Amino acid sequence: MKTLKNWTLVGEYADRIELRVDEQHLFCLYVLEESLFRILIKRRGELALDRTWSIAPKEDVPWEGRDRLSVEGFSLPGYHLHIQDERLLISSQNLRVTIHQPLWLQWEYLDANNQWQLLTEDRRTSAYLLNMHGDGVAHYQRRFADDRYYGLGEKSGDLERSGRRFEMRNLDAMGYNAASTDPLYKHIPFTITRHGEVSFGLFYDNLSSCWIDLGNELDNYHQPYRRYQAEAGDLDYYLFFGPRVLDVTKAFVRLTGKTCFGPRWSLGYSGSTMHYTDAPDAQQQLQQFIQLCRQHAIPCDSFQLSSGYTSIGNKRYVFNWNYEKVPQPRALSQAFHDAGLRLAANIKPCLLQDHPLYEDVAQQGLFIRDSDSAAPERSCFWDDEGSHLDFTNPATIRWWQQSVTSQLLEMGIDSTWNDNNEYEIWDGEARCHGFGRAVAIKHIRPVMPLLMMRASLEAQQHFAPQRRPYLISRSGCAGMQRYVQTWSGDNRTSWQTLRYNIRMGLGMSLSGLYNVGHDVGGFAGDRPDAELFVRWVQNGVMHPRFTIHSWNDDGTVNEPWMYPGVTAIVREAIRLRYRLLPYFYTLLWQASVCDEPMLRPAFLDHEHDAQTWQESDDFLIGRDLLVASVVEPGQRQRAVWLPDNNTGWYCFWSGQWYGGGQWITLDAPLERLPLLVRAGAGLPLSQRMAHVDAAADDWRELRLFPLLEGQSEGMIFEDDGESHAWRQGNALWLRWRICCSTTRIELNVEREGRYQPAWRRLTVTLPPDEQRQLWINGELTSAYHL
Repeated sequence: MKTLKNWTLVGEYADRIELRVDEQHLFCLYVLEESLFRILIKRRGELALDRTWSIAPKEDVPWEGRDRLSVEGFSLPGYHLHIQDERLLISSQNLRVTIHQPLWLQWEYLDANNQWQLLTEDRRTSAYLLNMHGDGVAHYQRRFADDRYYGLGEKSGDLERSGRRFEMRNLDAMGYNAASTDPLYKHIPFTITRHGEVSFGLFYDNLSSCWIDLGNELDNYHQPYRRYQAEAGDLDYYLFFGPRVLDVTKAFVRLTGKTCFGPRWSLGYSGSTMHYTDAPDAQQQLQQFIQLCRQHAIPCDSFQLSSGYTSIGNKRYVFNWNYEKVPQPRALSQAFHDAGLRLAANIKPCLLQDHPLYEDVAQQGLFIRDSDSAAPERSCFWDDEGSHLDFTNPATIRWWQQSVTSQLLEMGIDSTWNDNNEYEIWDGEARCHGFGRAVAIKHIRPVMPLLMMRASLEAQQHFAPQRRPYLISRSGCAGMQRYVQTWSGDNRTSWQTLRYNIRMGLGMSLSGLYNVGHDVGGFAGDRPDAELFVRWVQNGVMHPRFTIHSWNDDGTVNEPWMYPGVTAIVREAIRLRYRLLPYFYTLLWQASVCDEPMLRPAFLDHEHDAQTWQESDDFLIGRDLLVASVVEPGQRQRAVWLPDNNTGWYCFWSGQWYGGGQWITLDAPLERLPLLVRAGAGLPLSQRMAHVDAAADDWRELRLFPLLEGQSEGMIFEDDGESHAWRQGNALWLRWRICCSTTRIELNVEREGRYQPAWRRLTVTLPPDEQRQLWINGELTSAYHL
């Protein structure tokens, strides 16, 4: 690669300046928002890829991608340009960048005292590199000793990424090691840097395979540095100032697209296993699951059909029903619907070479093509070779949506599970249709799963326009939160995985993927023992996605009743999830509308507390509920750091209050997950239910955890759980405020919206030892009536 060095200013525009570098390359610096700048380099004045699918600041991108040069959706506040010697200073209200000669950038922010402070800077020796005879690009920034790095989406190991090197290359990492395996399934080259007391985000909008080094590499000829390098594409990055980590995460979601708001039932327990659909009597096995849930009183809302329902022999053939295993798909769907459960069906974007539809699809030109001929590309897929569907071809999208409709939705399937969509195509030059402008797969590999899930989404929307769609996808890139819920792929059963999946989920959440979870119990390898299974379920019920899924080596199935001796404990953990569903549902609405993360590391709301920055097995679900999962065998007490929040924390189970900013030790018997609630919070709780049912959900409790003194507030969101009517005001927003003194607790509740839930009375409860009087809207009472 060749270093970019000498520049001259050649253009000043309302949204950007342009430099000519080394007399041939164009360096563009955009000021998009007061705290959001962008750098784009055009090699020899041209772009390798003139479109993007990740940037969606206001609305979704066109199918064919957003014009990479578009600034639509940004406020474009303007900037001040000052020329000083051989430097350019470009500033907004709170962010300033200095361009030095030879080329390197220095970034500053305006502090509370109205002084400019260093935020970050490029490596001063060789900051920008381009491959003059190919596609590679690289960017080097300085690495400061006290910087902490977070983000990168779904990555193994600790939540803080410092000192490691990561690769973004979507892989089907079956049975991965959650502490060390890299790369994994998703492509999100986004980092959050904690620099001193402030934070900034850095997102590289490039969809080719890339490497991000955060201190693993050293070079005597340079200051300590961090490196981004991509095998192809353009150097195009966005830098945005926080100042808090939470501000950076929310800004990244606003940049790449808002979180989809799925139906309420998507938050319930979802059963799944490879075993059922691989069995010769799959339909009988599946229907037996319904009976077993009833027999063991396990609440459940959905089941995910693994790909065995499409099998011919031992291989999988998308959109092919194996009628020997599942002789009556519609009757199967109806049986689940009658029990109040939905079905999600596994679908894959690759057709094996002996697929019954392969030749027809090939003749229609719906596959990605080989780089040297017009033939379909061939890559390894599920113990054979196959060809991948090209979702940049409108004809492929139509074929896919017709197949989803006729083979799944019309059979009674409610949701699509978009799986094995990593697009591991060996030939990087394989040609994609590109919506009429051919492009090599190496430039857009992660776009394929993104467009696959969008095609599935629109098929579901067209089939049932009155219902909010729910989809799942394993692979993807930045922006996938616009369409799907996701999970951490095919994890391996172990205590280590349980611990590091927590960090993995938090990393995804910091990176804009809010609706996430893990295969509870572990997917691959040995089955979990009874203790590990219990602890995994207790942890899993506190994640947005709660699914028990497995393919155990010994042919056993991870199910709530797999160990009769602990089934009652598992049942109570799942029932706790259903009691908390009103809280989870409010969080999902806030994630969609307010860009608030559901899973939160403790430091996200307590940056001033130094202890919260240490690696931990704890996390928050929402701002109010602190989860202290047990991730070690035999542990029956749990040391927990209570973040310093100036109000304290309550034990969810006993109601005992503790001051924040201290270590406490809680009992952690096998039957109990240690939980703490922020003082000043109110948790909406439901009654015991077999599954989500708005008509039967006729009881609601608001469990208050009052302050010793002072005020706090919160909200409960309710609607029918399935339609879009909330957008027209047909929902219920209950906003409450409490004012606490030494003698009384005054609760004021206000309602907004037209929706009338099945419950008409909000019962308010307090911790057992609370002696103060409770007043609601001026009355001494324990209930609020709608």
